[in-house]
Amino acid sequence: MKIGCVKEIKNNEFRVGLTPDNVKAYVAAGHHVYMEAGAGIGSGFSDDEYVHAGASLLDNAADVWRLVDMMIKVKEPLECEYPLFREGLILYTYLHLAADREQMDALLKGRVKAVAYETIQESDRTLPCLAPMSQIAGRLSIQEGAKYLEKRFGGEGILLAGVPGTPKANVVILGGGTVGMNACKIAVGMGANVTILDISLKRLEELDNLFGAHVQTLVSNDSNVERVLRDADLVIGSVLIPGGSTPKLFKKSYLKEMKDGAVFVDVAIDQGGCGESSHVTTHDDPVYVMDGVVHYCVGNMPGAVPRTSTIALTNATVRYGLEIASKGLEKAAMESPAIALGVNCYLGKITNRNVALAHGREYTDLKEMIV
Repeated sequence: MKIGCVKEIKNNEFRVGLTPDNVKAYVAAGHHVYMEAGAGIGSGFSDDEYVHAGASLLDNAADVWRLVDMMIKVKEPLECEYPLFREGLILYTYLHLAADREQMDALLKGRVKAVAYETIQESDRTLPCLAPMSQIAGRLSIQEGAKYLEKRFGGEGILLAGVPGTPKANVVILGGGTVGMNACKIAVGMGANVTILDISLKRLEELDNLFGAHVQTLVSNDSNVERVLRDADLVIGSVLIPGGSTPKLFKKSYLKEMKDGAVFVDVAIDQGGCGESSHVTTHDDPVYVMDGVVHYCVGNMPGAVPRTSTIALTNATVRYGLEIASKGLEKAAMESPAIALGVNCYLGKITNRNVALAHGREYTDLKEMIV
């Protein structure tokens, strides 16, 4: 199969879909890899490294798109890339279609076979291609939140850990999944007062066993969320429904009850955000203030640490990519339920239930199409 990878063009996105080591793996499996020149520079990988690994370099991204059978990216294509879609092309990347109707419509119109990292799901319900970025985003959320609590960025002027004789910051984490757990780990490590909420009592028990007296666990409901936000200095939104729109747990009405200069980091913004007051921001202009609360809603948080993020992401995605390349998407999906769940669009049809539900569109069972 002809495998392609182009430079990411999203605002301040420096990750890349393939490392030189990944290229070696595809070439060793008998595939041809075409890289856009300069695609890996932002993550610290030179063109020479890709050539040495066996890739062919092309100067123009459009040429790569036209030539390959499977395009491997990091972030969803932008509008300027939609004309490059064509029937039968396999697109393997993060898509987040529940929050992006225009992209979904373009994929359907182009009859692309679109495989989303974020909905590949193993039988134990883990999301292996989403997990590494969730880990990074969770840890970054505390790092970024701590920065924007500084007065010069519009925050209260509070140090998360405090010092002897001063109060520590109150950190509230909405959602105890991978993002929430990693945010909790960093917040506890920095010495903040941490409260974490989740709808699952089993998950809360796991978090309680893991962090013990260092955290307060609460069942996530409107009353508990509203109550803990009144004293919160930093709020992390880390709610996820795989492939679906994120529920709005952080209500606009809560803003007026919160402290001026409190910070809300909505890590769920890729899927629409868990805040009613959230809208996507970029690394160039990451925050805005509403009712005195600083909102950080960057849609590609891990892009801020591209070297770490690229290696972590591709460690997870290369396994499934090789399976798709070697067997073809259809056979790979028939033999791997995890890959089948990753297929969001297939030849003009929506094949992911949560994506279809998010847009009120018809769902088509992938296996019925490829039997």
